[in-house]
Amino acid sequence: MKILIEKEIYPIELLEEVFDDPKFYKQNGLDGTITSVGYYHSFEKNSLVFMLPKVFMAEDEETVFDCTKEELVDLINNESIKHKTQYNWVRQLSVHFYNSLIEFRKRYNQTSIILDTETFELNTNLGDKEYSFLDLLLSFVNFYKKNKHQILFKHIEFVSNQAKKPKWEKTIRKSLPIVTNGKAPIYIEITNKKKIINTEEELLTYFFSILNHLNKEYKLNLKIDKSFNFISGQQFENLCQNGSSKLRKIKHRYFNDTLRRMYVLCEMYFSQFDKSSSKRKREDFLAIYNYNLVFEDMVDKLFSDKLNMLDVDGITIDKLKKNDDGKIIDHIYDYKSLIDTSNIFYIGDSKYYKSDSSAGKLSKYKQFTYSKNVIQFNIDLLNKRGQQHLGNLRYRDKLTEGYNISPNFFIYGYIDDIDNYDEHSVKKKGNPQPSCHFEERLFDRDTLFVHQYKINFLFVLKAYTHFNEFEIQVFRDDVKKRFRKHFLEFLNNQHECGFEFYECNKTLHEYKSFVEDNFKKLNGKCFCTIDNRLLIAKHHNDKELDALLEDFIKIDQLT
Repeated sequence: MKILIEKEIYPIELLEEVFDDPKFYKQNGLDGTITSVGYYHSFEKNSLVFMLPKVFMAEDEETVFDCTKEELVDLINNESIKHKTQYNWVRQLSVHFYNSLIEFRKRYNQTSIILDTETFELNTNLGDKEYSFLDLLLSFVNFYKKNKHQILFKHIEFVSNQAKKPKWEKTIRKSLPIVTNGKAPIYIEITNKKKIINTEEELLTYFFSILNHLNKEYKLNLKIDKSFNFISGQQFENLCQNGSSKLRKIKHRYFNDTLRRMYVLCEMYFSQFDKSSSKRKREDFLAIYNYNLVFEDMVDKLFSDKLNMLDVDGITIDKLKKNDDGKIIDHIYDYKSLIDTSNIFYIGDSKYYKSDSSAGKLSKYKQFTYSKNVIQFNIDLLNKRGQQHLGNLRYRDKLTEGYNISPNFFIYGYIDDIDNYDEHSVKKKGNPQPSCHFEERLFDRDTLFVHQYKINFLFVLKAYTHFNEFEIQVFRDDVKKRFRKHFLEFLNNQHECGFEFYECNKTLHEYKSFVEDNFKKLNGKCFCTIDNRLLIAKHHNDKELDALLEDFIKIDQLT
C-alpha cells in the first residue's frame, strides 16, 4: 500500500510505478504533483494507493503523522513498524476515508449540492452496484473477524473426529511421533479405520489462502490460526487463474449461511482473474479533483439544519445557499440572536486548507457577500409579507431602522491527534475579521464580523458516515451554544470589538420621539430588541453620543 498526499510533489518514477495512467497527477519534468484525493488499485501492477487530502500536511515536508511525506509513502510496508500499535491509524484511517468517498457519491447522486458553475469531478470507474478491490479486501477482513471462532471450531471438530477409532498399526508405521522429555509419544497424523471426508475443507483452503495473501501483501496484521491449510507462492498464482472453475465444481456442497458467504467472497476475488470475463478491469478507483466539495458536504451534514420554506418570489432560504452570483453558502442555520431572544441566521464557510493555513482577504470578502445576500432576502420578506411572516427571525428594527448583528464564521479542518476520531475539538482560530462602511455603526447592515474556528478533521470524517440523527443533533446543540458564547465574549470585550452597550431607561412610549429627534446621531448605532429594550452600541471613537447617554445605563454583559 502506498500513501500519497494531494498537491505534494513526488518523483515521476514512483508515480509511474503505481499508476497505470497519469490522470491522478500532473507531470512537471522528473516530478509529478498529485491532483486527486481518493483511492486507486491497479490489478496489473498489484498496487493499492491512497491519495489523502492536503489537510494531512503540516509544515514544509512534514505530515501530521510525525514523518515526512517521503517516509509516509511506504510506511505500511516497513517491516520495522508493521506490528507497532502506534501505526494502527493506517488501517482505521483507510476505512473511514474510503467510506467518506462512498457516502459523498451517494449523497451527490441523491441531492443537488453542486453548483452549475463549478465542475464536479468525482472520477470513478465503479457503477452504483459495483464493488472495488478495497471493498472486497475489507469484506474479507470483516467476515474473518466476525466468524473466525465459528470457522476454527468447525475445523478443529473435523480434525478431532479423525482421531476416533484409530488404526494404530498404520499410524505407527506411517507417521513420526513427537517425543518430549521421555514422555509418551504424540502422533499428529492419525490413520482411521473409517476416513471422514470433509466437504468444507476445500473451500476453507481457498478462503484462507486468499486471506493469507491479502494479509501479507497489504500488511493487515491479522492473526490467522496455523492449523488451516494455505496455498501460497506460485501455486496461489495458479489458483487465481483457475479459481473460478474450481469453485463452480464445489458450489453444490454448501448450504450453511457462513459457508455460502465465504463462497461468494472467494468467487468475487477469483473473478478478477477470470480471463473469460469481458468485463475484467485493469484498475478500479474512486477519486475527486476538488476535494473541497467533499469537505464542505461533510461539515454541512454536521452543521446545517433543515431550513424553513419561507419564500420571496419563489426563492426560499434553502435555495439561497446557491446564490445568483454563482456562489454557494456552505453552512447556514438559525439560532438565538446575540442581543435578544429573537433568532438570526448564522452563516459559515468551510475552509479546506493545510492544517496550519488561514483564509486570505478574498475569502473574507466573499463571506461578507454571502451574509449580505441573506440579510437582503430577509428584508425583502419583511417588506413584502411583514414581520409576522418571518416568525422569530428578526433582521431589522422598524423603530430605529437598525439591523440585528449577523454572526459569520469560518471553519477549518485540522489534525492534532491521529488517533482521535471521537472528539470534535472545536477551537477558536485567530481573531475575528471586521468589515464596515462606518466603524462606529454596529447596527448597520454593512457592519459584519467573521469569527474563525478549527475542527478535528478526523471527527468530521468519522461522523460523516457513522453518526445517526441523534448524535448529529447533540453535536449541533453543543456547537451552536459554543459559537454564540464566543460571539458574546467578543462583543463584551470593549478592547476587542471597540463597543460599549447601553440600555435606555425611558418608557416605551418615549422611545419614538427620542429616536426621531436624534436620528442622525443614532443611525446604525441603536436597536430596539424583540422584548422592547432600546440599546445603543457606542464605539470608543464616537464622541457624538456622550450627550445622549444621560438616560441610558451601561450594560456590563450581553447574555
